[in-house]
Amino acid sequence: MTHWLDDAQQQAWRKLIEVVELLPGALDSQLRRDSDLSHFDYFTLAMLSEAPARTLRMTALAELTNATLPRLSHVVSRLEERGYVERAACPEDRRATNATLTDAGWQKVVATAPGHVATVRDIVFAQLDDADVADLDRIMARILAHLER
Repeated sequence: MTHWLDDAQQQAWRKLIEVVELLPGALDSQLRRDSDLSHFDYFTLAMLSEAPARTLRMTALAELTNATLPRLSHVVSRLEERGYVERAACPEDRRATNATLTDAGWQKVVATAPGHVATVRDIVFAQLDDADVADLDRIMARILAHLER
């Protein structure tokens, strides 16, 4: 027997789906307009910018960005063509490949971050008080923990 969502669950679920569908487009639009990057391009550069020596193995970068290796490889190839990322064999494991943020990539992140943060603040956090932010963090952590199993 199917256990259907109750009215409160259905209402919350539909709102979550709307956010999941609308938020990426809003973030992508701002980044493309202001920086000629997709949201995933920027997220990839940002993850490298936060890594030690601005370098990560492609497998680690794929994990951080929730991407498959083929998708990430395609995006990194585009970012390489633009001079933002370089790939090289990993010195500790020649079978692995490292991605490194170049100086141009770092400058792109520095130039792009303020507009992106302003958009995220406007779309998400301007609507929330401190208790809402704590609730959002707690709820997302619980859902992510289940998804990552």
